[in-house]
Amino acid sequence: MGTVGAVIVLGLLITGIFSDVLAPYGFNQIDLRAVLMPPSGEHLMGTDQLGRDLLSRIIYGARISMFVGLGASAIDVFLATLIGIVSGYFGGKVDLALQRFVDATIVFPPLFFYLAVMAIIGPGLLQVTFCLGILRGIGSSRLIRSAVMGAKQNTYVDAAHAIGAPDIVILLRHLLPNVSAPAIIIFTVAMGQVIIAEASLSFLGFGIPPPNPSWGGMLSREARKYMFDAPWMAIWPGLALSLVVYGINMFGDALRDLLDPRLRGGVGGMGAYGTEKAKKALAKKTRRDRYNNQK
Repeated sequence: MGTVGAVIVLGLLITGIFSDVLAPYGFNQIDLRAVLMPPSGEHLMGTDQLGRDLLSRIIYGARISMFVGLGASAIDVFLATLIGIVSGYFGGKVDLALQRFVDATIVFPPLFFYLAVMAIIGPGLLQVTFCLGILRGIGSSRLIRSAVMGAKQNTYVDAAHAIGAPDIVILLRHLLPNVSAPAIIIFTVAMGQVIIAEASLSFLGFGIPPPNPSWGGMLSREARKYMFDAPWMAIWPGLALSLVVYGINMFGDALRDLLDPRLRGGVGGMGAYGTEKAKKALAKKTRRDRYNNQK
């Protein structure tokens, strides 16, 4: 499943990067002679109420999802690492102040918080990317903080303190490499959630403004109005969104199992097959030992 997820993620990246080449039409190319045309050889996924090709709009929508997903996840990881590593290493009043700020931020329901911020700064691609990345990064810092608090108990950190190493050297050389695995996990997990959040904001009219082809925006407005006469207007964007998020989640789950050995073999993880195999081998050995003792 992790390989399948990786293929889907790779397909999203390729589609987003080469959307100008892959799309047969422009994302806002209007053809009033082909209004609400069903899927055909000319338009493989049909057209919308303005005669725009849905396949082209979904391909260009992959670029928006890729930009928002990668950009917001990168901001998320950077901010989470910055807050978490400072909070976990220094502790005391610094940790108390930062964590109370984090608690005050994550206490609000995420979607309502996003809507409130987007209502203030206005819709747009950069606005959505920074809004999702910053607000998610504040909450994700708790995971990095936990990893730093565990890593700073190691002997080599005490040795660095003993030889007089400055705090910045300890943070960058000794603690930052130890939180790289959780940071990568946060990135992969956040990417799927960010794409869903962007689609939700665009669906509600606070995300990517039209005529830009956001998958969430394509499911709103005209799609709800014409979905009974032209169901392909709602089916294809919803299917693309579901498939991409599913692939990212599968890839993130596999990457988490690979980077964190403590999670291997957990129920539902990539190592579950190995756990069952080990249980069968142990049961077989137990039966053999019992037979030998009776003999």
